[in-house]
Amino acid sequence: MITKEQVLAALSHVEDPDLKKDLVTLNMIKDVKIEDKTIGFTLELTTPACPMKEMLKNACTNAVRHFVLADAEININITSRVTKPLDISQLKDIKNIILVSSGKGGVGKSTVASNLAVTLAKDGAKVGLIDADIYGPSVPIMFGLIGAKPSARETEDGKSLILPIEKYGIKLLSLGFFADPDQPVPWRGPMASNAIKQLFNDADWGELDYLIVDLPPGTGDIHITISQSFPIAGAVIVTTPQQVALADTRKGLAMFRMPGINIPVLGVIENMSYFTPAELPENKYYIFGKNGGKELAEKYDVPFLGEIPLVQGITASGDSGEPISMENDSPIAASFTEIAGKIAQQISINNVQTANC
Repeated sequence: MITKEQVLAALSHVEDPDLKKDLVTLNMIKDVKIEDKTIGFTLELTTPACPMKEMLKNACTNAVRHFVLADAEININITSRVTKPLDISQLKDIKNIILVSSGKGGVGKSTVASNLAVTLAKDGAKVGLIDADIYGPSVPIMFGLIGAKPSARETEDGKSLILPIEKYGIKLLSLGFFADPDQPVPWRGPMASNAIKQLFNDADWGELDYLIVDLPPGTGDIHITISQSFPIAGAVIVTTPQQVALADTRKGLAMFRMPGINIPVLGVIENMSYFTPAELPENKYYIFGKNGGKELAEKYDVPFLGEIPLVQGITASGDSGEPISMENDSPIAASFTEIAGKIAQQISINNVQTANC
């Protein structure tokens, strides 16, 4: 007769390759049920975007059949419970805040932030997106929400909270929702910083696994305000391979390592890595240079998260209000899925390491 203890003993041989502990010790095995030769249990991952879910599922199946019963019928239900840093007193319902940054404008940072948000939401995570690029907000265009205005609700203590606009399963806020799209926003630093703080503190975000923040170019007041005012899980650096972009991106990356900021850099994404014509999908033309992002990641000893090619579909999808990651059969969507998985994976590792310190 098979027992729960036998099943757990078998699964204790399966190690999470990132966290370097077995699944039972990590409390990732739940609800073990046994009926004759049928063994069922839940595998609770640290993120729905885990890139190793199939590998872990197969490893669990093999372990049970090897250590318990060779011809067992195994039913594994995969769920997730996103981890968060230990000390996160502010915004307690938001588990992880991810900054998408670059020292250079025009590298596709907003495109990357939007598609990462869509990808994580498609995987089942609860996702929010703040467009903090106060001088050139792009989220209203990329999500087809030009002219949209958020509503508000009043709390029991009389405080008014902004209700983020929801689209594609993502909660969205942008200063572009509150300003005339044809008018510039000539705000000085303190005024801009206070406006951005309101998007965090005065909004009804509810429970979120990930809140992605699309930062403006440079290393100015907005970056410092957000970095020092809120508990940040990590920053993602976006660049193109061009040396002109890399010169500014290096400064943006170094900013997060300054003693007064000290935010983990989750990795580097190289956007517009090469041009691929739709009619010649196997061809690659390195218009802006080659391997600049990878070399930047190696120099600063941070993960290189991947390349995003320059293709017409990305531009067209952004302009139409449907980020390209909405297309399930798109190779570009697959690239964003891989990158989002690496980011979520790195956050989980950091959170577990923090908890064990």
